[in-house]
Amino acid sequence: MGEYIMTIDAGTASVRAVIYNRKGECVSIAAQEFEQHYPQNGWIEHDANDIWAAACAVIKRSLQQKGLNDSEIKAIGVTNQRETVVVWDKNDGKPIYHAIVWGDRRTADYCEELRRAGHENMIKQKTGLVLDAYFSGTKIKWILDNVDGARSRAEKGDLLFSNIDGWIIWNLTKGSAHVTDYSNASRTLIYNISELKWDKDLLKLFTIPESMLPQVLPSSGHFANTSSTVFSTPIPIEGCIGDQQSATFGQCCFQEGFSKFTYGTAGTMTVNTGGAPIVSKNGMLTTIGWGYGGKVQYLLEGTVYNAGSTIQWLRDEMKFVEESRDSEYFALKAKTVGQVYLIPAFSGFGAPYWDSYARAAILGLSRGSEKNDVIRAALDSLAYQTRDMLDAMNEDLPKPIHLLRVDGGACKNTLMVQFIADVTGIDVERPSDVETTAAGAAYLAGLSIGFWKDLDEITGLRKVDKVFVPEISADRRAELYGGWKRAVNSILSWSKNK
Repeated sequence: MGEYIMTIDAGTASVRAVIYNRKGECVSIAAQEFEQHYPQNGWIEHDANDIWAAACAVIKRSLQQKGLNDSEIKAIGVTNQRETVVVWDKNDGKPIYHAIVWGDRRTADYCEELRRAGHENMIKQKTGLVLDAYFSGTKIKWILDNVDGARSRAEKGDLLFSNIDGWIIWNLTKGSAHVTDYSNASRTLIYNISELKWDKDLLKLFTIPESMLPQVLPSSGHFANTSSTVFSTPIPIEGCIGDQQSATFGQCCFQEGFSKFTYGTAGTMTVNTGGAPIVSKNGMLTTIGWGYGGKVQYLLEGTVYNAGSTIQWLRDEMKFVEESRDSEYFALKAKTVGQVYLIPAFSGFGAPYWDSYARAAILGLSRGSEKNDVIRAALDSLAYQTRDMLDAMNEDLPKPIHLLRVDGGACKNTLMVQFIADVTGIDVERPSDVETTAAGAAYLAGLSIGFWKDLDEITGLRKVDKVFVPEISADRRAELYGGWKRAVNSILSWSKNK
C-alpha cells in the first residue's frame, strides 16, 4: 500500500487526474478532452455535465493505470479554469444553461455600459480587476437575465453559482458542499479581495442574489469529504485553487518578486507581491494567489487569451500541422523572423491592452511568404506577449524581474522558450515537469494533512530542466519587438474604427 495525493485539474480543453507520491513525482496521469461550443461569434460555452463526466473517467483511469486503491489516496486537490460560470439547480443538480467560458465576449457591451456609468474605479478598488467580460460577474447576470425563469428561481434560493472548482466539488460530495477558495472567488468581479468577502455593493450592481454564492475558504485546508459517487471510500478534499495561482504555487514562487508564465490555452504571467495587494497602473490585475497557513498571498497578474490555443488554431482550423508539437519542426524551416507577425487576438486583447473588440490578423506577408513563416510567427507571438506583460509589470514593481519561470505544455517547445529569453532579455527557467498547475493543487492538499511538512520541503522537490539565456543583441531585440508593437497598434487602430 502506498500513499498519494490526487489532483483533479479541470482545464479549458480537458480534465486530468494526476497522482503524486511523497517525492512530488507524478506516478499516474489520465486526461480526457471535452467539446467546445461556439454558438455565436465571440461566444464560448462548455457543457458542465461533460466536464463532470470527464472528471469521473480520468479519476478511475488514473487509479487503474497504476493498480491503486482508493484508500491509497490520502487527499485531493482541485484546480480549474477560472472565471467560467456554471449555474445549476440545487434541487436536481442540473445546470440551467451551458457553462459560459472565461474567453466568452457576450457581455462586452454591458461592460462598456458600466464603464460609461462610472463604475470602473469602484470595481477595481474592491476586486483588483479591470471591468471586462473575462470575469464571472457579468456572465452570471447574463444567465439570470436571459434564461427563462432563472432570475425568479435564483431569488427563491433554488439556483447555485460557482466556477468549475465548486461544480466539481459539489458533484464529488453529492451536493453536500458548495464551496470555493480565495483565489477563485477573487476572479468573479464580485469578491472584495481586501475584506475577503462577497461584496454587497457589487452584488447589487450586477443584481446577483447572495444565496447563489459558495462559501469561500483558504486554498489549503479541509473543504469536504468525497461521497461514494466516484470513490469507494471517503477521501478528504484538502486543496482548491485557480489554475494560474496553482501553477504559481507549483513553481514555488513563494517569495515576493518571484514570477512565472504559464503557456496553456491562454497565457498568464504572475508575480508574487507579498501579503498586501499592489494596484497596477499598467493594465495588470491584482488578485489573490492563495490562502495558506492563516495568511493570504497576493499576485499581480496579466493574461493573454490566446497562447496554446494559437497553436491549436494552426492544427485544427488551418490544418498547417497534424500535431501541436510539429509546430517547432516547421517553424525551424521559416525563411524570415521578424518580418511576419501573427497577432492572436481571436477573442480580443487581454492584458495589457484590454480591447474586447480587437481580432486576430497576420501582418507583413509578402509574395514569398509561406506556411512555415506563419507557423513561426504564431510561436513568436507567445514570446512577444510575454514581453508585453514583463514590461508592464516592471513598471508596477519596486524591483524589475530578472528571472522568469515558465510552464505549460507549450514550453516543451525549445525554440519558443529560447525566443522568449531572446525577446525579453532575461533568463528563462524551465522545470523538469512543465505541468506545474496540477502540482500546485497537490502541494496545497498535501500540506493541509502533513503529507509534506512545509514550503521548504516543497521547494526541495522542484527540479530545473534548463535555464535559457538571451542569445541576440539588444539592437536585434529592439528591432523585433518594435515590429510587434507596430503590428499591435495596427489592430488597436482597426478596433477603434469599428
